[in-house]
Amino acid sequence: MFDFANKNAFTSIIGHSPALESVIRTAQVAAAADVHILIEGETGTGKELMAQALQQSSKRADKPFVIINCAAMPADLVESLMFGHEKGAFTGADSRKDGYVQKAAGGTLFLDEIGELPLAQQAKLLRFVENGECQRVGSHVFEQVDVRILAATNQNLLALVNEGRFRQDLFYRLSVVTLRLPNLRERRRDIPELAKHFLQQAAEKNQSPGCTFSSDAITLLKKYAWPGNIRELKNVCQHVSALSPGEVIHKENLPLDIRETRSASTSGYTLPEHGIDMESLEIDLIKQALRYSGGNKSKAARLLGLSRDAFLYRLKKHDL
Repeated sequence: MFDFANKNAFTSIIGHSPALESVIRTAQVAAAADVHILIEGETGTGKELMAQALQQSSKRADKPFVIINCAAMPADLVESLMFGHEKGAFTGADSRKDGYVQKAAGGTLFLDEIGELPLAQQAKLLRFVENGECQRVGSHVFEQVDVRILAATNQNLLALVNEGRFRQDLFYRLSVVTLRLPNLRERRRDIPELAKHFLQQAAEKNQSPGCTFSSDAITLLKKYAWPGNIRELKNVCQHVSALSPGEVIHKENLPLDIRETRSASTSGYTLPEHGIDMESLEIDLIKQALRYSGGNKSKAARLLGLSRDAFLYRLKKHDL
């Protein structure tokens, strides 16, 4: 019998920080539900890797997994690329051709950068998401295709909805379950494990002796802001591995922008000489976050840099 909660599919997602583990727990359950899923997260947080894990952990694991970069499709070819076309539908259409949807039949369609899909094409995607019907360019016949959709974005889709750049009905159809991947700043404790993994990858790729980061280098890596998230960390590891003067990579071997990272003591938070009441401060910050988020607990948790589970724990702890 197929294991709809195959946890092994998620072992490729490295890390054990609470923020990440909370998302993975939700993803393991959602994978088996066979519903459409929206994956949110900054650039470089591993949205495609999460999509692959979801597909491999679903009942569609042995079916096609088709990836579409919505930002890379020419606007005038989106419909043809997505839903296919008939012979003679347009100049150059010399034969009937399947689109991404038909190629993913029975499996999973991963729509990366969904926020970049042209508004004019969103209506056609909506029809497909709602009832599985699509129409090839040049055809008057609707086809029924069974496909699960995983969509990903680094944008705020609700903000795009408010700006009239993304259909509200499509947003809600795609986000039956929403997974928000934490950025690397929210999971600094995972940096040593990730760095070790990427150094090993680089050594295997280059067939070179393995190397490790010194403790002072790790300290700087954990302080750095990582605007490019995991992807940036991987690139840094590949860079220093290629240029490593020895088996140990010290802070002097790191890129300049990482070496010049400001110390945590200059973050702007200063402990008063008389000290603070930590519990009162935590309660006050929680209340402020709830006010700023209009009572939205998930958004309030993000404002405080917490996972939703950790935030709910604190609400219960302080009886809020």
